Amino acid sequence: MLKIYNVLTRQKEIFTPIQPKKLNLYVCGVTVYDHCHIGHARTYTTFDVMVRFFKFMGYEVNYVRNITDIDDKIIKRAQENKESTEDLVSRFTKIMHEEFARLNFLSPSQEPTATGTIPEIIDMVQVLIHKDFAYQAKNKDVYFRVKKFEPLGYGKLSGQNIEALKIGARVQADEDKEDPMDFVLWKSAKPGEPAWESPFGLGRPGWHIECSAMSKKCLGATFDIHGGGSDLCFPHHENEIAQSVSANGCDFAHYWVHSGMVQINNEKMAKSLNNFFIIRDVLKDYSAEIIRYFLTSSHYRSQINYSEENLNLAKSALTRFYTALRNTKPSKTYQPSIFTERFINSMEDDFNVPEALGVLFDLARELNKFKADSNNLNSLNSLNKSQDLAAELINLGNILGLLNSDPEEFLKDLNSDPDLNSKINLKIQERAEAKKAKNFALADSIRQELLTQGIILEDSATGTTWRQG
Repeated sequence: MLKIYNVLTRQKEIFTPIQPKKLNLYVCGVTVYDHCHIGHARTYTTFDVMVRFFKFMGYEVNYVRNITDIDDKIIKRAQENKESTEDLVSRFTKIMHEEFARLNFLSPSQEPTATGTIPEIIDMVQVLIHKDFAYQAKNKDVYFRVKKFEPLGYGKLSGQNIEALKIGARVQADEDKEDPMDFVLWKSAKPGEPAWESPFGLGRPGWHIECSAMSKKCLGATFDIHGGGSDLCFPHHENEIAQSVSANGCDFAHYWVHSGMVQINNEKMAKSLNNFFIIRDVLKDYSAEIIRYFLTSSHYRSQINYSEENLNLAKSALTRFYTALRNTKPSKTYQPSIFTERFINSMEDDFNVPEALGVLFDLARELNKFKADSNNLNSLNSLNKSQDLAAELINLGNILGLLNSDPEEFLKDLNSDPDLNSKINLKIQERAEAKKAKNFALADSIRQELLTQGIILEDSATGTTWRQG
């Protein structure tokens, strides 16, 4: 029974789709004005794994991932580059698709663009004005009345203190707004900017209204899951709820799912800190599959630390899988074993990929055992069993978007990490310091992190040692 952590209710809930065995999923996509970074990769790996698992479980999946192709950042960058917004968007959309394909992301069922949804955006703004949830200011911009929606639950998704937000908003008060908390739905045209005709004048949509209109166009007013990075929870997703519920007069998304942020060497990833890694550059140093394994190795809701050490641990883990698969011809058909049952149980617990990876390591160990038996004893039964286990390992790995390579090809040019021992010992030292400080949660997370890389820690009276499981 699949359980999903619903950010809206702050608890795991049994997933009950609106239509049996059908999933309607909307994930906020990229604003295509620059190269995608490792944070984007983390978010879309998360939802790619979810889509794969739903399909494995027999669901018909309608996965919508939008493209934001008009907003302030796009206009500013195009002006800086002295190019049209269309040329800028086209170039970076092409690069995004190429990089996402290399990372083995499934194509979404639908990929709407904001500029392709202008009529629906205008219709939704008109409805909000008609219902008195929106108004046109003196500057001709159209704003949403947060105060009118606030009693219906504004701030519930993000858990924000509304009074504190109001104080902060007043500091940056806009004299054109009725209230500092109000946000823009439609921006009036400025010279040299792209613009569309509308009942409220020449202009373009605000960022938040774009997703409300695109999700409704593709999935209807109410759908199963809305996803994105946790940085979008406020204000973007909070504003989406306010607009959509007000315009449509019904529930919006039943489940809200957010992926955790990426840290760089245990610091927040930020351009200001000069620790911002784009996918294109990371792919120069690591294979796409190693990057993908790294991005799945922590639970999707947790922060993940991007470092050379963790990427090398991901390489080591994949090497173990491909070494187990080497010189073994997978069965074309097989009877799923207890490993598949355990894998499903892990994934049904809010997509617990680290635990599912642990199952795959157990499966790889079992595969190695039967491979050894078939070699040493010339046992036909062991040979058949090893081939079945190899097929099962590959098929379960594929649900995570992994183990799609030929073992010989993967291992051929893959050099083992000469610094692996010292890197793991540093992790052991970090764990010991955490235990000494009684930070047992951190100590446990370090053990789990290493376990997902196939590294087993063994504590004794004389200290901690490690072995590859």
